[in-house]
Amino acid sequence: MIRDGDERGLACSLVVAEDYGFEAAGCNVVLRNDFDKHSCSTLKLNGASSVVECPVEELTLSDIQRITGTSRDAVDIVIGGPPCQPFSKSAYWARGDTRRLRDPRANTLNEYFRVIEEVRPKAFLLENVHGISYSGKEEGFRFLLDRVRRVNRAAGTDYHPSWRVLNAADYGVPQIRVRFFLVAFQSGSLYRFPEPTHRDLDPSESLLIGPTLEPYVTAWDALAGITPSPDEDLAVSGKWAALLPSIPEGENYLWHTDQRGGLPLFGWRTRYWSFLLKLAKRRPSWTIQAQPGSAIGPFHWENRRLSWPEMAALQTFPGSFRIRCPRVETQRQIGNAVPSLLAEVLARSMVAQLTGQRFPEPPRLAIKPSRPIPPPEHVAAVPAEYLHLVGKHAPHPGTGRGRSYRSTGTKREQASHPLPLGSGTGE
Repeated sequence: MIRDGDERGLACSLVVAEDYGFEAAGCNVVLRNDFDKHSCSTLKLNGASSVVECPVEELTLSDIQRITGTSRDAVDIVIGGPPCQPFSKSAYWARGDTRRLRDPRANTLNEYFRVIEEVRPKAFLLENVHGISYSGKEEGFRFLLDRVRRVNRAAGTDYHPSWRVLNAADYGVPQIRVRFFLVAFQSGSLYRFPEPTHRDLDPSESLLIGPTLEPYVTAWDALAGITPSPDEDLAVSGKWAALLPSIPEGENYLWHTDQRGGLPLFGWRTRYWSFLLKLAKRRPSWTIQAQPGSAIGPFHWENRRLSWPEMAALQTFPGSFRIRCPRVETQRQIGNAVPSLLAEVLARSMVAQLTGQRFPEPPRLAIKPSRPIPPPEHVAAVPAEYLHLVGKHAPHPGTGRGRSYRSTGTKREQASHPLPLGSGTGE
């Protein structure tokens, strides 16, 4: 952010790509904090300075001020993404409950607000999975609002939070990725989230709808120019590898149930959505996973795993991005990230509302269309080794009653949809 000829900003973030988006919007990220050595190495490899490697619990105000200075206006914006696993949708689906605020990883939420209270930035942004706002499971969300009130009482600030669940594809990211965002300005003014710029529309129909919204950016747009390195082993392995070519683009294992067009090999919704999930050229990617198993996608339409440059492109990382980690660490970092383009869109919006600065040009990290889009790949027959699975299969018994579900003898209310969160004040 530019102020009096000086660019300043603070990132206390576990989400590496947020930094790139804010930098693309003209902000200077003067401090980065992560406890993970691999993530810190990636930051440094990409030219980041002032990377503090420690748990956020150990990051003191003195540590911050040694880098940012002690001026009351030293920090304009704090951005952060405390670990989201305690509030993930997959745990609700399988077990019907998680430890949520009782999970030790949720302590980083409290530490994030401790940093806000001590630093008192002009604005802050917090990102998390949208599971933090599930109806009936929203104590994490209520905690956020209560924590903002406590910061205001202790620090004499007037942070007025706005929140929204955003789909990255609605803002030009070639990926369906839904996340919760909370933004607050110290002045008490209410932050207005940017309106979507894209919609779910077939690219061939865009001329018929008019110029109001663009069609979603596709996986083909992001990946067309990328050739995987022969040094990266992208072969699919494991029990289900040979079944993947029998699934059409844009489909997953549900293709092989009694409700779709394949063979009835599985029960309806008895697996995670990402099981044998394949990209479609004409659609945005599905969410890039941080910790996939051998059969967990999304997979490339060429029936292989995605290369790391392809994953980075779907997350809209800058073209200059580099990473040198084992495959597991690489995917964890990329899969945990906020898409850089979405971060740039939010950063521009925050800067504009804080300073009045205008951004007439398109976002720097926007993806340009690549046309024409080739037709879908050929779909293979189901290999003989899976034909013994053909038959009747029971569907999933319902949210929260998966394989790891254990009855407690009482009926537990299940979280099935997010709260109807638009923008609010938290009061």
